[in-house]
Amino acid sequence: MSNNSHPIRTGLCAFGMSGKVFHAPFLHCMPEFELTAVVERHEKKAKADYPEIHSYPTVEEMLGDHSIELVVVNTPNISHYEYVKMALLANKHVIVEKPFAATSEQAKELVRVANKQKRFLCVYQNRRWDSDFLTAKEVIEKKLLGDLIEAEIHYDRYRLELNSKKPHKEKADTGVGTIYDLGPHLIDKAIVLFGKPDAVFAIVQSHRPHSLIDDYFDIKLLYTNFTCTLKSSLLVREPQAGYILHGVKGSFIKSMADNQETTLQKGVSPCIPGWGEEAESDWGILHTEINGHIVRKRYPSVPGDYANFYKMVYGVLTRNEESPVALEDSLLNMQIIESARQSNCNKEIVKL
Repeated sequence: MSNNSHPIRTGLCAFGMSGKVFHAPFLHCMPEFELTAVVERHEKKAKADYPEIHSYPTVEEMLGDHSIELVVVNTPNISHYEYVKMALLANKHVIVEKPFAATSEQAKELVRVANKQKRFLCVYQNRRWDSDFLTAKEVIEKKLLGDLIEAEIHYDRYRLELNSKKPHKEKADTGVGTIYDLGPHLIDKAIVLFGKPDAVFAIVQSHRPHSLIDDYFDIKLLYTNFTCTLKSSLLVREPQAGYILHGVKGSFIKSMADNQETTLQKGVSPCIPGWGEEAESDWGILHTEINGHIVRKRYPSVPGDYANFYKMVYGVLTRNEESPVALEDSLLNMQIIESARQSNCNKEIVKL
């Protein structure tokens, strides 16, 4: 995109949890970036943490700042299409939170606009740099389980009460619900680990009292002689394994124990030694055959580091390197979400 090596001047479209926890700390502490601006419509909180930041009252006004090169669209799901398109047309490079958009057609149009404008566009899939995911990926790549028979990946929470603080998350609308909120993370993990499935079968339900959105899904991604199950529920009080992998030689069981989010919520800078390292008590269990011997042991976790996403973004913008999340993966992600909803509605297997 460019041969410049100066810090990339970056603006956030919001300063809620996503902006405050997942984006601002990295953009602030990494020398490759400059946290230049933020949109704050009501309360002005960003300056307390970042005194040099410029706060704009609207996205439109921030996009009018010609010094800003990169914009992070971290607004509610249903606004992604509008703001991403607006930013691209303002000649900005864009990172957008998941889901890519509310529909596949919207996502495809955004790709067309990005190509026409010759701007970088990428969906923020930070969970690719979770410790638990990187560890499961390593186990698979080292073929420690032999040929895989099945995989099950969970992302659960316990949220019985409706989200009164963020009512947009409870609105019955396209692009809203657990399958659009947590689904993109799980689907992206499967795409990275196993590639494009042949077909999809899914159950999508709502269980919380008075809920207008789905809060449970069970998605089966069907491959040749292999099935990957993706499950999420907002009514799981007791933590369970995040990864359950079974192969012809053995099994690997791992909790979703990545500590980056909780550490960031405490205000700890991510640019410190030892970032993303898991406690040994959180390591997964590997039970398999190695060199003819059956072993069952704790398997050391690979450290996680969300900064690698932004390091790769910098590589794209300054050295034309590979994107951290290919647009093809993000379009497939949207296709799988819509196929899962179709499968649930028609009680059928949907071929991709």
